[in-house]
Amino acid sequence: MIYCTVFLFFSIISKMSMSKTWLKSEVLNLIRIIKLLDRKVVIVFLVVALLQTISWYYTSRSFFRHNIFPSYQFNPDVYLYEYLYWFLGDFITFFVLPVLIIKVFLRENLRDFGLRVGEFIAGIKISLIFLLVMLPLVWVFSSYPDFVRTYPQLAEVRDNWNTFFIFEAAAFAYMIAWEFIWRGFMLFGLKEKFGYYAVFIQMIPFLILHNGKPPAETFGAIAAGLALGILAWRTGSIYYCVITHAGVMFGIDLITTLRFRAGDYGIGINSFLNILKQIF
Repeated sequence: MIYCTVFLFFSIISKMSMSKTWLKSEVLNLIRIIKLLDRKVVIVFLVVALLQTISWYYTSRSFFRHNIFPSYQFNPDVYLYEYLYWFLGDFITFFVLPVLIIKVFLRENLRDFGLRVGEFIAGIKISLIFLLVMLPLVWVFSSYPDFVRTYPQLAEVRDNWNTFFIFEAAAFAYMIAWEFIWRGFMLFGLKEKFGYYAVFIQMIPFLILHNGKPPAETFGAIAAGLALGILAWRTGSIYYCVITHAGVMFGIDLITTLRFRAGDYGIGINSFLNILKQIF
């Protein structure tokens, strides 16, 4: 009995010693692997993950609704404030903070992350083609009930043009940040390491963040994410992505607002002329 106990004791000690040796070996191997990783790529991936988490928990409408809304619940513009908080909060999260990271940690030029004019002629031509293709589709899809229920995201803007344009100005700032984090920081940050695959990499989070939107828009985000990535790659700039993306979103909000005011959800020429009367 004593012999068995002693044998078991030394067996456990031996296994613990072997486990420590194995663990030490694994840790050293992991350290060697980490040292071989591309520092810039690691920073880009970690920063994107961190900023998206900050956005989800702290600069979102949900955060405003649970933490700030009660203090302004009787203000007639409280829902506008909610969207302004989201749009401007994400502008800081997805634009200001990445800019600081590029300058402080990566120590690189912002121009290399798409903040430059780039290929101007090509950018303008492609942007116009993109809008000429997308706006007729917006016209058709804006007649669908799920789009009518979804846009503009703040329904109150349909009743007041001043509120509408305040909302759209903040949304434009949000679009700048949105394009910068995916087509600027992520795409150009990964370009050197992954080449053209970076276009596909940045499309994935762009698509995922469209979940919950009308199905046509979500499926369309696959093509749109790739198209905008290609546009940024081709021109070396995010500015044309901002023009096209913001142009489409403004078109959706404007057309659905005009449809609401006219009470017309048809797609024929008569419906088109009818909603134009809401402008003139």
